[in-house]
Parts: sequence; C-alpha cells; structure tokens
Amino acid sequence: MIAFVLQSAPTATGGSSTGIVAYLTIFVLAAFVGIEVVSKVPSILHTPLMSGSNAIHGIVLVGALTIMGEAHGTAEVTLGFLAVFLATLNVVGGFVVTDRMLEMFKSKPGDRARGQAAKAEDAGGSGPSGSSGASGSSGSPGGAA
Repeated sequence: MIAFVLQSAPTATGGSSTGIVAYLTIFVLAAFVGIEVVSKVPSILHTPLMSGSNAIHGIVLVGALTIMGEAHGTAEVTLGFLAVFLATLNVVGGFVVTDRMLEMFKSKPGDRARGQAAKAEDAGGSGPSGSSGASGSSGSPGGAA
C-alpha cells in the first residue's frame, strides 16, 4: 500500500515527478533519524560536532547567497533574502553556542590564583603545623650528635 502511494506519477512529458507524499515521508524519516542520532551523542563529543555543523551551515549560507544572486522577481528575491537571513542566524547562533560551551571548560582567573596559592602552600610547608627549621636536623632524635 505504501509503495503504491509513494510511486511516482507519470507526467505529460513522459518523465516522472515525485509527489508531496514522498517528500513528506523522507522529511519525517529524516527527523526521526536525526533525533535518534543527536540523542545518542555523548556530551564530550558535542562541541567538536557543533564546530563541524557550523562549517556545513557556512556552506549553506554560501549556497543561499548564490541562489539569491540568480533570483529574478519579487518572490524569488524575498525567498532568497529569507534563506540568507536564516542561514546567517544559524551560523552565528552555532558559533555563540560553541563559544559558550568552550567557556565552561576554561578556568576563571581567580580559580587559577587560588590553585597556585594552594600548591605553593603545600610545597613550602609554611603554616602552624609545618616544619620549623630549614635543615630539619636540629632537635631531631635521629640527628648527628
């Protein structure tokens, strides 16, 4: 039954045209596959995949600009402008999201200074319970007499 509905109907020129049902079926299947693939991506791989998709969306923007350059008529120019606008939003939004995700992995300047101070304190042994002498041999029971 589905194969019958998705069969292409012959046209007057002898060729075949794909019906709207076939396009909708492909769109729905692609949406389901996309949801499954994206939901299975581990969070550690999300940032590199976003960078890759930003590159692909840049290519989409170049294609939209090319199509808009070939447009003749008000409807074509309007659709071309809309395509360029949406592709630009997609590219800029992708870079903003990627930048925010990369900011999560950077340490803040205050955290770095506190971490270095803690390392210096541990290495120096200063403090109320630290060693009292530089050589460590004075007053020790095992020292040379």
